[in-house]
Amino acid sequence: MTQSFRHPEILDIARREGKVTVEGLANHFGVTLQTIRRDLTDLAEAGRLERVHGGAVLPSGTSNIRYEERRSLNAEGKRAIARACASEIPDGSSLFLNIGTTTEAVAQELLHHENLMVVTNNMNVANILASNTGCEIILTGGHLRPADGGLVGTLAAETLRRFRFDMAVIGCSALDAGGDMLDFDLQEVIVSQTALRQARKTILVADHAKFARSAPARIAALSDMNMVVTDASLTPDLAQACDAAGTQVIVAR
Repeated sequence: MTQSFRHPEILDIARREGKVTVEGLANHFGVTLQTIRRDLTDLAEAGRLERVHGGAVLPSGTSNIRYEERRSLNAEGKRAIARACASEIPDGSSLFLNIGTTTEAVAQELLHHENLMVVTNNMNVANILASNTGCEIILTGGHLRPADGGLVGTLAAETLRRFRFDMAVIGCSALDAGGDMLDFDLQEVIVSQTALRQARKTILVADHAKFARSAPARIAALSDMNMVVTDASLTPDLAQACDAAGTQVIVAR
């Protein structure tokens, strides 16, 4: 396989997994380690990847991957996370769901729940849950972000201050090595932070690709959450931080 054919597939693997390794790619393509190192160097010089020891990760940045592309990334992992999260939400609950493809997957898994009240700043979540006649849906209002159907800003945050939720289920764009939950849009972060303050129980839903990404705006610390639902084991440092804070970790398979 020529370099021009390998590069798109390498990027595809990086988007799915969050990280690629030299050894893994060499085995995948049946080429030498040196060949893969050259490929990763070329992609890094083009700004498509960032080199790390033993491989490469998606580049850090100040802008997120396109929403439609994010929907297709690790879809099965997100469905597993959503099933596990939905099993923690009893009928008759009030909850908040924020913007994100993983929270949309959670909404899909709530279609057969009864007597829910769901407040959301995610128009996609509202549209998904509209077919559940046992669900009351409240949209926050706010500034509409056409790219992802999100409602953000101070008006959305002000709406949330009128509620006291049983649960807030939020996603994030990245989870750094120090345990901070990160996002790209400060106006969205304001809404998520407000929801966390208004909830009796807080749940983060994040697939393993978020472990290898970065974003500039901090939402909260992983240790601030009551529960984390993911599809792969946390790093030892993150797992230790959760254990020390009493944060429950569910790894959905």
